[in-house]
Amino acid sequence: MRRFVWRLQRVLEIKANEEQIKKTELLKLTEKLTQKRSELLIQKRILNEMIHRLAEMQPHKRLIEQELFLKHSTTADDLIRQLEEQISQLEIEQSEKIAEVLKLRRFRKGLEKLREQAKMEFIRAQEKLEQKELDETSAIRFAREMNPALREGSVKGKAEGIWSNQSI
Repeated sequence: MRRFVWRLQRVLEIKANEEQIKKTELLKLTEKLTQKRSELLIQKRILNEMIHRLAEMQPHKRLIEQELFLKHSTTADDLIRQLEEQISQLEIEQSEKIAEVLKLRRFRKGLEKLREQAKMEFIRAQEKLEQKELDETSAIRFAREMNPALREGSVKGKAEGIWSNQSI
């Protein structure tokens, strides 16, 4: 039986490689997004802890610390705002990457289905050819069994025919 060869196999391999690359990019982007989110949580936690510490302090100590907190909080708020912007940008990029990966996956799955259909059609055609060959072989065998001249072999039958023509 012949070997199955599909014309679009190289396209399927390229798309599978592209999908793998996009998945890797998505993973890196997700890790970066996670890192930014943890930075944001740390900054917010630092501010909350400072507020709680100020609330627990005595009033005369609180004024000095409150002034430092207010100076620090403006820079911390700016940092938090920047982190939130970076996070929203990364989330947009992540959703775009997810869409790309899904598009490539759908395309690859479609190619795989086409490949399976082509393979099944190839197998059916090969089985049909094999069956045709078997039918021809059995038809020849049946014909040889039914015809005595063919049963003994075509050479012997021809030789007898020649000898019988000479005696006439």
